[in-house]
Amino acid sequence: MDNPSEDSSQQQQTESSVKDDQRVYFVPYRWWKEAQDSAPSDGKSATLYAVAPAPSYGAMKLINNIFSPDIAFNLRREEESLSQSQENGEVGVSGRDYALVPGDMWLQALKWHSNSKAAAKNGKSFSVTDEDIADVYPLQLRLSVSRETSSLGVRISKKDNTVECFRRAYRIFSVDTEPSRIWDLSGQTALFFSNESNDMIKDSQKQSEQDLLLELQVYGLSDSVKNKAKKDEMSVSYLNGSSLLMNGSGSGITSNLTRSSSSSFSGGSCEAGTLGLTGLQNLGNTCFMNSALQCLAHTPKLVDYFLGDYKREINHDNPLGMKGEIASGFGDLLKKLWAPGASPVAPKTFKVKLSHFAPQFSGFNQHDSQEVLAFLLDGLHEDLNRVKDKPYVEAKDGDDRPDEEIADEYWHYHLARNDSIIVDVCQGQYRSTLVCPVCKKVSIMFDPFMYLSLPLPSTSMRSMTLTVIESGSDLQISTFTITVPKDGKLEDLIRALSIACSLESDETLLVAEIYNNRIIRYLEEPSDSLSLIRDGDRLVAYRLHKGTEEAPLVMFTHQQIDEHYIYGKLTSNWKAFGIPLAAHGIVLKGSDVCSLYLQLLVPFLVQNRAQTDEHNFDRSSTEVRTEMEPDDKRVNGFPASIAEENAAEHLDMEFHFYLSDDKAITKGAEIVMNEPLKSTDIPGRLNVLVNWSPKMVEKYNTSLFSSLPEVFKSGFFGKRPQDSVSLYKCLEAFLKEEPLGPEDMWFCPGCKEHRQATKKLDLWRLPEILVIHLKRFSYSRFIKNKLETYVDFPTHDLDLSSYMAYKDGKSSYRYMLYAISNHYGSMGGGHYTAFVHQGADRWYDFDDSHVSPINKDKIKTSAAYVLFYRRVEET
Repeated sequence: MDNPSEDSSQQQQTESSVKDDQRVYFVPYRWWKEAQDSAPSDGKSATLYAVAPAPSYGAMKLINNIFSPDIAFNLRREEESLSQSQENGEVGVSGRDYALVPGDMWLQALKWHSNSKAAAKNGKSFSVTDEDIADVYPLQLRLSVSRETSSLGVRISKKDNTVECFRRAYRIFSVDTEPSRIWDLSGQTALFFSNESNDMIKDSQKQSEQDLLLELQVYGLSDSVKNKAKKDEMSVSYLNGSSLLMNGSGSGITSNLTRSSSSSFSGGSCEAGTLGLTGLQNLGNTCFMNSALQCLAHTPKLVDYFLGDYKREINHDNPLGMKGEIASGFGDLLKKLWAPGASPVAPKTFKVKLSHFAPQFSGFNQHDSQEVLAFLLDGLHEDLNRVKDKPYVEAKDGDDRPDEEIADEYWHYHLARNDSIIVDVCQGQYRSTLVCPVCKKVSIMFDPFMYLSLPLPSTSMRSMTLTVIESGSDLQISTFTITVPKDGKLEDLIRALSIACSLESDETLLVAEIYNNRIIRYLEEPSDSLSLIRDGDRLVAYRLHKGTEEAPLVMFTHQQIDEHYIYGKLTSNWKAFGIPLAAHGIVLKGSDVCSLYLQLLVPFLVQNRAQTDEHNFDRSSTEVRTEMEPDDKRVNGFPASIAEENAAEHLDMEFHFYLSDDKAITKGAEIVMNEPLKSTDIPGRLNVLVNWSPKMVEKYNTSLFSSLPEVFKSGFFGKRPQDSVSLYKCLEAFLKEEPLGPEDMWFCPGCKEHRQATKKLDLWRLPEILVIHLKRFSYSRFIKNKLETYVDFPTHDLDLSSYMAYKDGKSSYRYMLYAISNHYGSMGGGHYTAFVHQGADRWYDFDDSHVSPINKDKIKTSAAYVLFYRRVEET
């Protein structure tokens, strides 16, 4: 238990130390003015200085700039005072106007911007501690005291500063792009124009008679100070509350980290500041981490907590924690993100710590933002767990006690072992009810949750396109599009396709998947799920006659010579083409295989007289010969004489047949025409590779059997027509009663056996921050898939009151959206971003380093992956 008196004493000492020192704070004028307008001080007057480029000194100045460039400018005292400026309505104040304020005035402004009400906890006041000082950049300025008391020369040299500090100084003090002014409310600049300045110069060792070296510690002022978006009222630069401390004695100290009012999360109409609009650099596929971090870094209560004295709650000895490293790393990173005027942050240190404790996120592969979010919430909780020694607790059986009593007991047990800011803000409780299907035993448990993972119920039907090939002497190729249940089975597909192609009772369908012009698998198990078939697959259904089991099914795969140049040398290899053809036939020797294949190719002959006369085996000539020789024996639909003639003609046609494996990849022995097949082991299916010579390619129109459509042809943007579902429907699917899977059998205490019980979830206790994970990614044994379903989620009024199994009469069940983690792309590759609410109707798009405003109408997309809601208290 913290001692309030000690905290009050510490607070008084802190404020006293700030008031007593002679430090002067260099801050953006508008940042100070906002606080001044809200809580006016004693109305001190200010001296106004105009910042102007230093005068040129001719050729020597140019030479010096080449070899030792300096930043030089003058501070020229103007007649206009602060009071006059206020009377004039602040005309001419820009984003590059700064103020020099004493410690007490700075502290008052800092308190206002930090929203003491939001930061206060258990009666504690806002305090400035050494732990708030971070990311410091030392800088040395040489001030030249001019004989003209209205001007003060300032020079920043690379000799006195590192290259990085000099670069930052240039961004802060550059006067070439836009005039700027400095308002002195401290009175300290008068020191440089007083008679005391001579004494100060005398005390300065190793300095010219008119130079005074002033050491500063710069914090937070960088790229954004250039006010690149100065014409935009939502610009980050002119509202950023950066602080630069100046000390007349030559030493410097940084300011506290500042942030805007928490009113941006209050749901009210008051305007929010723009602090916190700092991007995160992508270190190489770390967009998943950046997206999750930005959502957490803009979570109310967590922001105030980690911008405060959070380190005193770090539990370094928790065996389940990360020795405080994750909490410290996250806290340091969050302070950088909320630093006034901060440039994009490279989260290298945090990434190293994350990879150390979670090796699955090491390296630079793409990962899941929800997975890293789950790890961070759990890791932050354990690192900040206030329970040092976790007691052993054993949940009691509910018996016939009221659910309210059991739920409170479970929650009490949970808090006895888990107590942190994460539990305070992010954890809720749901009721889990299991019912045994045999003895009807009911078991009720109450479990905590950090987030809700909701399924995406989408449209129940799916359209699929397949190619149907009718084999035999009258081969036909047709395309059919059917509609089947999304969660259906292969038997549903066969049934729908049979109706579409008017399948006869004595016919059957054999479905195969084609890839690279080869059959890679047969779909023969009726109970197989249709989810195994992807949109990009290409399927063929072979229409075969029943009652031909005595004749094996011969699968023909076609190959032709593919010639190309490699490094100027002509190379050739056999390459598959066209759709594999299938037919039942009695094949005892090579000529039988050849005759069967030639019969299948009849419809693809190039129809001209010369070729018809030459081959004399097209369909019409076959019928003529059949009539002329009625008693001739038929082989696979051909008269024996024609079959033998065609087989003999094979030598001239330059077709070569080879036995092959199931996928027509391995070429076996060549099939000889007049010899029996060497393979005697034919288990109902014979796979044959057919090599085509260039001469044969010219005689057949192979394009007729080369076109094979995808199961579903993607649209212009490569996506299916967008399904739509409301977030409430997703929640109902999550809470729906359903049986456990065979791998999740429940041990029934009544039967003393593992049973496939039914499970029902109910919301019991909701957290202040509700994180909702939309389960867009589905995994099975064979495939991974992403659902592009558009989820229509509320932004201002998510009302969960009707989904609560228990209401305490005090808590609010209404929520407001404040952040979204988005995923664009597919399973194979994609990109994560974040949308963040910054007060009123202002939303910002955090795309790694780039942060830009986004219209609130644009935030609802099918890319929404993790939703962050905060509770809205009932009025």
